[in-house]
Amino acid sequence: MVEYTLSYLLGILEHAGVLTAEQSRQARLAEANIRQRILRDHVATGGRKAAAYEVTPAEIMATFEFVSPDSRPLDEDRIMQVIAADSKRLWVKPDPLKLNTDLIVSTMTRPFARRHSCVPLRKEDGRIVIAVDNPHNLGLIQQLGALISDPIEIVVCSRSDIHRIITEVYGFRSSITAASAGSDGPSIGNLEQLVRLTDVGEIEATDKPVINAVEYLLHYAFDQRASDIHIEPKREHTIIRFRIDGILHNVYTLPRAVHAPLVSRLKMLSRMDIAEKRRPQDGRIKIQKEGRDVELRLSTLPVAFGEKIVVRIFDPQHLIQALDSIGFFKEDLTAWRTFMNRPTGLVLVTGPTGSGKTTTLYSTLKELSGPDVNITTVEDPIEMVYEEFNQVLVQRKIEVTFAQALRTILRQDPDIIMVGEIRDAETAAMAVQSALTGHLVFSTMHTNDTASTITRLLELDVEPFLLASTLVGVMAQRLVRRICTSCKVETHLTREQIDILEIKLPPSSGQQLPVHIGEGCVRCRGTGYFGRVGLFELMSVDESVRKLIGSRAPSPDIRRAARANGMMSLREAAIKRMAQGLTTFEEVISVTVDG
Repeated sequence: MVEYTLSYLLGILEHAGVLTAEQSRQARLAEANIRQRILRDHVATGGRKAAAYEVTPAEIMATFEFVSPDSRPLDEDRIMQVIAADSKRLWVKPDPLKLNTDLIVSTMTRPFARRHSCVPLRKEDGRIVIAVDNPHNLGLIQQLGALISDPIEIVVCSRSDIHRIITEVYGFRSSITAASAGSDGPSIGNLEQLVRLTDVGEIEATDKPVINAVEYLLHYAFDQRASDIHIEPKREHTIIRFRIDGILHNVYTLPRAVHAPLVSRLKMLSRMDIAEKRRPQDGRIKIQKEGRDVELRLSTLPVAFGEKIVVRIFDPQHLIQALDSIGFFKEDLTAWRTFMNRPTGLVLVTGPTGSGKTTTLYSTLKELSGPDVNITTVEDPIEMVYEEFNQVLVQRKIEVTFAQALRTILRQDPDIIMVGEIRDAETAAMAVQSALTGHLVFSTMHTNDTASTITRLLELDVEPFLLASTLVGVMAQRLVRRICTSCKVETHLTREQIDILEIKLPPSSGQQLPVHIGEGCVRCRGTGYFGRVGLFELMSVDESVRKLIGSRAPSPDIRRAARANGMMSLREAAIKRMAQGLTTFEEVISVTVDG
């Protein structure tokens, strides 16, 4: 039997060529200190007492953050792959969204799973697949075989992944079970509430099941990079879905009795009226997580089987970014900075809901902000509260509309104004008037491209000569999914795909265009995509465009003039990103039209 020690691990890592002799020597010398540091960190984060926790060699090695001779990081997953190969077992990276939670909680108890660092993953061909972090622990494998009536298959997984599954599945499931047992069944001042999100270790020490369930749900959503949480009541149960990279994924199916207390808890945190179930409501929560504030915007909607609630997650790290990191091509970023550094004028960003307009505008305002600049925004709703801006919330019940707020803002000595959205003639007129009176005004509109934005403003009765003299530029944008770098492979477009995109290839190309796709892996949950990148179409309002605006020219004429001046269309931007290997043909087609 192989003894799972650091010496054993160093030996197989060196033999596999992923660790040098010098790195091995450093690990041996520092083993004791690293072991003690891991134990201290474990206890400090709410884990079991040091005496009850066994630090594994893989944990020790992962702490060093060595780089292998092939320039790849020697992280815990790679270490476990070597261990799996040496033990002739399969290494797995579990997808948290595809776990069989009922199988997990019915196969073994949480104390057993945590003590032995093992967890069932799925049932396959009549066998229960169980992940362990030490495939050489024959005593545990024999014990599992005796405890579980079905045949078992042992696979290898990192300890961090196993314990994350234990925390999320057992913690959330036990909270839901307790909340369901304690429920009587379903029944048909400040802008934000500040809430500190409890650490996982603290959650497990409490006995408040509904509170715990909400805490686990939020932790899980953050860990999975979700932008939205959907809690949807059905006839017999409740479904929870996460939107990740623009796509919804089913996550949990809960007992129907839990729906009402779960929604009530979220409504209470966001200062909604808990008793009001017939009307839609909006609320927000500010969560403190890992030393930073994350804003949640909540919306309830009465549907056939109860109240549906959607939680939108606004993480400052994603919502406010450096402009050069959100997807601009170099020439587009130069043009956009020309727009935003004008002393006066109107700058518009257009695109459908979820196209990244808020990220672009907030990131722009952040770059422009400073102690010598008065930036005031009027929004409905305020997407994220940011201290460097003066943000006004539209409240129609007390007649604080976009237009009314703009009138007052003009008396507040602003330098830069951001109007959340131009929706009506009054707001359009006020935005143009604000630009005419010496202010730089940013706003958004829900139009498909840059040229149709001008047509829409003229339809809102903005005088052509005023629009021509104030409009600096218009930018249309979209988001496309990025190809996952972990499973990215090269392929070629078919002749039909090339024709659809109207790409003219040089004779030397052999009429083939190399592109990339994601084959699908655990990291991207089999989708082939991980993250998103922006596409931008920037139209600068020069003299030729001004003349067309003044003559109320139709949008195709304006578009042709802008294209003649060098404007790159959204379709062209998408094709360029595809050629760079960042996105796929399917994404190009799904988010852009021929232009």
